[in-house]
Amino acid sequence: MKWMWAAMPRGSSKRRCALVFLGPLLSHVLLSAQPSSDALSRVRFLQQLVNAAVERTRHSVRYDPAYVGIPYPNGDVPADTGVCTDEIIRAYRAVGVDLQKEVYADMKQNFSSYPEKAKGRSKPDRNIDHRRVPNLMVFFERKGESLPATRRAEDYKPGDLVTYDLGGGVPHIAIVADQKGASGAYKIVHNIGEGPKMEDVLFR
Repeated sequence: MKWMWAAMPRGSSKRRCALVFLGPLLSHVLLSAQPSSDALSRVRFLQQLVNAAVERTRHSVRYDPAYVGIPYPNGDVPADTGVCTDEIIRAYRAVGVDLQKEVYADMKQNFSSYPEKAKGRSKPDRNIDHRRVPNLMVFFERKGESLPATRRAEDYKPGDLVTYDLGGGVPHIAIVADQKGASGAYKIVHNIGEGPKMEDVLFR
């Protein structure tokens, strides 16, 4: 199984980075440590993750980046609100992975590795840190392996996470679905301001 994120700005200076499957974090969802069944369980997990992401497109969500105090673990902002990261968090939570808990735990141990340190903060905030794209990027980088940038559609697989630089310091994150669009590339599921949608905009 792979967790992957691909940095794909919408402007002309595109780059891509993908991260390989994070074993320890997802070990509780694997059926077996044996190579054959492990590979099968990885495929199953990725399909479940994609299904969870696509299911999110059936929900009405008002884009709202406001800071909200939430329970811990398994906390969430109100179900009818959220931003791009909340769709990733909700999809992973649907398959048994609580990114709120995992990101907070890693930030507690490695806070200096995260961009919040540069903002003058001294400790993580479990209400918001997992909801920030730069923190998710660092988290996946720390837990995986970077891969080279490409513009080949075949390099992007269902379940990959993709980040975008929208310009003006605004980051964005999406998940690659298992349906291809007219472009020939897989569609992505994301919330870019109008709620979770599946669109053929991987390279746009």
